Amino acid sequence: MGTTATKIHNKRARIPWRFLGKRALFYTFTLWAALTINFFLPRMMKGDAVSAYLARNQNISQEAADALRALLGLDTDKTLWQQYMDYWALLLRGDLGISISHGLRPVIEVISGALPWTIGLVGVATVIAFTVGTLGGAFIGWRRGSRLDLFIPLTTFLSTIPYFWLGLLAITVFSVNLRLLPIGKAFGVGLSPTWSWDFISSVIEHGVLPASTIVLASLGGWMLGMRNMMLTVLDEDYITVAQAKGMPNRRVLWRYAARNAVLPQIQSFALSLGFIVGGTIVMEMVFSYPGVGKMLLDATNAKDYALMQGVFLIITLSVLVANIAADVAYAFLDPRTRQTES
Repeated sequence: MGTTATKIHNKRARIPWRFLGKRALFYTFTLWAALTINFFLPRMMKGDAVSAYLARNQNISQEAADALRALLGLDTDKTLWQQYMDYWALLLRGDLGISISHGLRPVIEVISGALPWTIGLVGVATVIAFTVGTLGGAFIGWRRGSRLDLFIPLTTFLSTIPYFWLGLLAITVFSVNLRLLPIGKAFGVGLSPTWSWDFISSVIEHGVLPASTIVLASLGGWMLGMRNMMLTVLDEDYITVAQAKGMPNRRVLWRYAARNAVLPQIQSFALSLGFIVGGTIVMEMVFSYPGVGKMLLDATNAKDYALMQGVFLIITLSVLVANIAADVAYAFLDPRTRQTES
């Protein structure tokens, strides 16, 4: 009996190498396709960064313009294929090029200056919304038919409001009328990024309003999804058996029902974590927040190819890494997944 139990345990604990190998091949191809599209898509747009720069600075000589095009990888003497190969050579060396809209600074330096603001704000807001929505949805699903069901249409209604309108409404109420919170920006005027309490408290104060609107706008989706999954799980036989054995309701709720109902939420949460890097463009525009989303919009308007490609690269990698993490976690939490795909 001990030998049989050991075999069963080893079989359950076996690492799903075949499943992970298939996913690795899939994501490798996806990465190549995304980076290839990342190269060609900006070049399909009308105009380029150099032309826009020359329109603003007409005293630039033709020789300087040609040198600038060569520096940005837009040399007309090279074919599109040669530019594509140069693009991959630079990527493999970790060189994302230079940004013409930021004073010819390295793209990696420009992105690294905006990335912490987006991750800090959108990341914290996403985690809060997921945690509150998932726990709340599980409890509401468990207490189905009670007055707690009123939270579902309320939070869903908030999710249907256009984000820019919700942000402007929050600014009007809490910043203009009540004067409780600052209108926008990431920190107060006159402060510089340091590890001082004045700067940190200013960052927190400026982040409360945009973070709260993100939570309110996304809370309904998490709560509704978890509540619906709980209603499905509660009809399963193992829940009925657990309750018939006299297990405490709290244990049945969190150990059996919520643990299985949360599995589909993991994939959605991973996607949300991946898209955190892209930021929320509308939010950053409404609150004048110096994040990656606003930077991407500005780079698109300036036709800054290098910066656009750098931001797209970071977003692509973050989404792929988040999906890989979700697939691995899902495979270990739910053995049916790897058994189906193996």
